[in-house]
Amino acid sequence: MASGAAAQASGSAAESKARLARLSRLSRLGRSVAFGPELELAIDLAHQAGRIQMERYERLESIRAKGPRDVVTEVDNLCEDLVRLAVRERYPSDSFYAEEIGAVAHTGASSGRVWIVDPLDGTVNYANGIPFFCISIALVAEGRPVVGVVYDPTRDETFAGAVDGPSLRNGEPIQVGRKELLEDLVVTLAVGGRGTVRKRHLALKAIRAHRSMGSSALTLSYVACGRFDVYAQGAGLSAWDVAAAGLIAERAGATVTTLDGKPWFDLAYQAKKWSCLAAAPAHHAAMLALLS
Repeated sequence: MASGAAAQASGSAAESKARLARLSRLSRLGRSVAFGPELELAIDLAHQAGRIQMERYERLESIRAKGPRDVVTEVDNLCEDLVRLAVRERYPSDSFYAEEIGAVAHTGASSGRVWIVDPLDGTVNYANGIPFFCISIALVAEGRPVVGVVYDPTRDETFAGAVDGPSLRNGEPIQVGRKELLEDLVVTLAVGGRGTVRKRHLALKAIRAHRSMGSSALTLSYVACGRFDVYAQGAGLSAWDVAAAGLIAERAGATVTTLDGKPWFDLAYQAKKWSCLAAAPAHHAAMLALLS
């Protein structure tokens, strides 16, 4: 009996030590005074969702079409449920808005705060075994994102930002690229509407290279850390695509707007009707002129 009790105590001590180590690591991955607990929760949930994604990566049981160019998997639903239930337990008066729900779910007496989640951004990549996808979690308060977390489980990279803190990648500060010439820029470009062919042609002539990655949140995070210089996408986006990564890019020094120069975030915008242009301040105006 004594040995059993000792083993149980030892196991509890080990679990407690592991939990403290995890919490310590989480606290280093984001910085915020006003929203510290919320940021830590978002990072923790993103990592939990990332583990689900990697456990089932290339071992999916269910893939179904939800539109002409999009699919949904059981992993989308598992990750969304994970975040939704945790938010409801921790912040019962907050609301929840996510891709698979498709509407704001009020969890109780409204606090005016909304958690906006893309449980698996880059689902087509994920379903085809292409290792470029992420989970995106944002908290919106008083109509603007105040916390943003994007986690890439394939590279174990955590991008995090808060309205009162810096943008970080795995706990280290990041900032947008500092290239001086437009002709040196690497961009991701998806524009539509009138004059699309001409706009695209002019933009591609002006920059070095165009790459299309298949995950808006992760690509925007790459702008934040300088891997991409410009992210430009026309209508087709929704709040969950850009809420977290737009904040991260902005806090990393990017100028972020819609493709017609308006504020990039407004929950009054219709789903699938959002657009986004994110670039270093030195190049934003030139790209806006080319694409608007």
